[in-house]
Amino acid sequence: MPQPGQDQRPGPWLARIALRLLLIAAIALVASKLISLSMDLTARLPEAGQGPMQLVLVLSALAIYALLIAIPFVPGIEVGIALLLLRGASIAPAVYLATLTGLLLAYFIGRLVPDATLERAFRDVRLHRAADLIAQNAAMTPEEREGALHARLPLWLRAALTRYRYVTLALLINLPGNAFLGGGGGLMIAAGLSHLFAPRQTILTLMLAVLPFPFTIWWFGTGMLGLSSG
Repeated sequence: MPQPGQDQRPGPWLARIALRLLLIAAIALVASKLISLSMDLTARLPEAGQGPMQLVLVLSALAIYALLIAIPFVPGIEVGIALLLLRGASIAPAVYLATLTGLLLAYFIGRLVPDATLERAFRDVRLHRAADLIAQNAAMTPEEREGALHARLPLWLRAALTRYRYVTLALLINLPGNAFLGGGGGLMIAAGLSHLFAPRQTILTLMLAVLPFPFTIWWFGTGMLGLSSG
């Protein structure tokens, strides 16, 4: 007997897997092109100047940067660092806002994905245990989900991922090499999907977590990195 929610037809899941793989490849290609475009835009920016065209270039690079930050496993932070180094401390507040916007975009994308859609995606790739877990979680309240997660985790991880989950999220966002965990975008999509991170607390957490680097550049200038400030 087919499992509940499992497609009973023998072939369509192969087509859906192929389509999803093509979508992932397309996203990776677009992300690569966006990185090249944004780096080209930032390379054209002089260290000073307030002309209208320069403003358009800066805003375009910031918008692309925010989109890149929201994509899992894409090193969009390189664009933000390049903007800071090329434009100096004056652009640090804008980079901060763009980083915050991109991470929140990823969080709300994850939060708004229907559980049924996610469950079907896992069943398409034959990850039935994960799909069953999603189906079980879909019927739970956030408090029940937290309790279930707490029961499944090893003892040494329980407090970090349940009681102190917002602190853990902030640390992971700033963890060097977090690209292996999906980067900022991947972490925030996962946080949204879990429904364990309330919007208000998540926004506050990100506002604080994203602040240190751009604030440091804004306060001390790029001289601290061995480069002259703009």
